[in-house]
This record gives sequence, C-alpha cells and structure tokens, in this order.
Amino acid sequence: MADSHLIPTYKRQPIAFERGEGAWLYDSQGNRYLDALAGIAVNALGHSHPALVAAITDQASRLLHTSNLYEIDVQTALADRLCAYSGMEAVFFGNSGSEANEAAIKLARLHGHARDIDAPRIVVMENAFHGRTLAALAATGNVNAQKGFEPMPEGFIRVPYGDLAAVEALDDTRIAAVLVEPIQGEGGVRVPPADFLAGLRTLCSDRDWLLMIDEVQTGVGRTGHWFAHQATGITPDVMCLAKGLGGGVPIGAALVAGPARTLFGPGSHGSTFGGNPLACRAALAVLDTIENDKLLAHAQAMGESIRTQIEARVGELDIVTDIRGAGLMIGIELAEPCAALVDTAREHGVLLNVTATNVIRLLPPLIIGPAEVERLVDVVCQLIETMPIPATQT
Repeated sequence: MADSHLIPTYKRQPIAFERGEGAWLYDSQGNRYLDALAGIAVNALGHSHPALVAAITDQASRLLHTSNLYEIDVQTALADRLCAYSGMEAVFFGNSGSEANEAAIKLARLHGHARDIDAPRIVVMENAFHGRTLAALAATGNVNAQKGFEPMPEGFIRVPYGDLAAVEALDDTRIAAVLVEPIQGEGGVRVPPADFLAGLRTLCSDRDWLLMIDEVQTGVGRTGHWFAHQATGITPDVMCLAKGLGGGVPIGAALVAGPARTLFGPGSHGSTFGGNPLACRAALAVLDTIENDKLLAHAQAMGESIRTQIEARVGELDIVTDIRGAGLMIGIELAEPCAALVDTAREHGVLLNVTATNVIRLLPPLIIGPAEVERLVDVVCQLIETMPIPATQT
C-alpha cells in the first residue's frame, strides 16, 4: 500500500476483508476472524445479516436518495420509532456521530442566545471523544487529536469525568449546556459513578442548562439498553446517535426534547444526505431486528458472560487493573501499555482494539453467541496471561 493514492490518515493493519457472516470476517485468503470490534460499535447485527441485507436491497431497488426539500416517509417512520424508544420528542438526521454532536453544539448555542448569553459555553469532560470536526474536536478531551488544528473553537469548559462536584462548583453565567458520554469509549471504557448522570440531570434542570448525552458509541443496544443513559432513569434534552444505528450504513441523529425541542427551525440547520431513504430503511431494519430477536437482553447476557469469565480467569493477575463496562461494551484495563496485543490477537484470529494506551476494548456485534464468547474469552485471556508482569514499585 506504499504507493496508494489514499491520504494516510489511518494507520492501517496489514489485512483486508472480502466478506463477513455473523460475527466473523474473512480475508482474501479465506482466513476467518472473530470480529470483537464490529467496525468500532457499528456492525450491531454483525455482517450480512439477512434482515439488513433484504431491507437495503429492496430500498436500493426503489429509491436511494431524495432531497430533504421533500417528505421522506421512511425518515418519518424512523424518527417516530426512535422517539418511542427514547422518550425524546423530535429528531434531526445527519450522516455521522461528529455531525450529530455538531448539531448538539449548535443547539446549545441557540439555547444560550435565547437566554441572552452573548458567548454561550458548554461543559465537557476530560478524556471525552466527540468527533473530528472542528467544534466536536474542541469538545474532545484529547490534545493529541487537536494538535496542529489550532486555534480550536472557543466556548468549552472542561471538568473531570464523573466528578459531579466539579460541575456543581462551576460559577459561570455563560454556561448553556453539558455534553457528556454515559460511558467514555475512546477514553478507555470509563464508567461514571452511579449517581453522576442523574446528578447532572438535576443540575441542568435547576440551572436551565441543556443536558446533552453523546450516545454515538453506547446507543442502539450496545450496553443492553436501547440507550445507555436509560439505565439511570433520566431523559436528556439532546441525545446524539450514529455508529450502530445503520448497522454499517452511515447515519447520525440528534434527538431533542423539552427546552431543545423548538430551537431548530427551517433554515437553521441541514444536511444534504442526512436521513435519506436508504440509510433510514437500514436503520429501521436494525431496530426491528434488535426488538424482534430480543437483542437487548441478549447483549446484557453475553456481556455479563464475557466479563465474568475474564474476571474468573485473569482478574487476580497483577497486570489486570480493572474489568468494566456494560452489555457488549467492555474494557479491560492493564497496568502496562498493550497496543501490541492488537496484532497478536489478529494472529490468533480475533479482531479487537486497544484504547487509552492500556485498555483492551471489546465491542462485538450484538448477535454474538455463547460459542463465540468462549472463543473470544479464551484468546483475550491467553494474551493477558502471556504479558510481562509489571515491575514492582519500590
């Protein structure tokens, strides 16, 4: 690939896949790999799921795209379904998580201006990840990702993730919103204290701030709930979705409720491709399958099985710092950097990811079965068991 005309924005692994089936991917030599990454939480139904293939094929034979200048019935149907599952009131469709978060940032600024705040500010978290567009990147808590793109858009206040007291202590009349992940994905599968999101909900309501929850990685069944924040019993003012929503077809969504419901109007935001018939039909097929096949309960059961088995086998090793997550979003934090395990796992026929330098991240498709869980656990534990023991602190 040295002479490729692709801009080298990705450090690609030396492998290409020709086809997929269920939780498995096959390379050009016919080798099989258990996909425990699912396109980074995108392929919720795995690969070549019959229901998704049928929906895409049928829609492609009918209509791929029309402008949002016209009514799109399948888009309306998808918005209705998402609101029914979430308790939100309306939806704007885009193409990605970054776009969904950009919409949220714009909503926060509109909310601030409606309160006569000249320069609205948004509270964001350390180690957050909200995307690569400039505003989403400014909200992201990763200076390495921001490096070279300065000056970053202004208007963000950063606090430690999970620290409700730090948010409560903020004394800035320019604050219009809080943007937060219910579980940090890129930040290392970080799970906040149990009262964190509920505390933010109360605080935002009391101070007339929008509570904006980034469910791009955690949403659409990933954690065993339709949306991860639902485990805490709250409803946000803005919720951002993408990744698993289309099962591999690009689609993003920003859902609104309460004070955010009427902020966008004709001409205030838009997207050429957002919510086109193909993407919405794919998303409806994903939602139908999750509901019909009871994949929320399945994701909870399979995730619990993975965490329990890994804990039993390697949880007491010095190299293992923590095993955490929810549903099929699992992080295994090690005491040493472990990026090399990605290559080693691939050589053993398993595709996984390392984030935050020392956290093995597992994001298998929601359809993963017990036999595949057993295979995944065995390979991951073998990798951990063969890691060097960390040096004793003196």
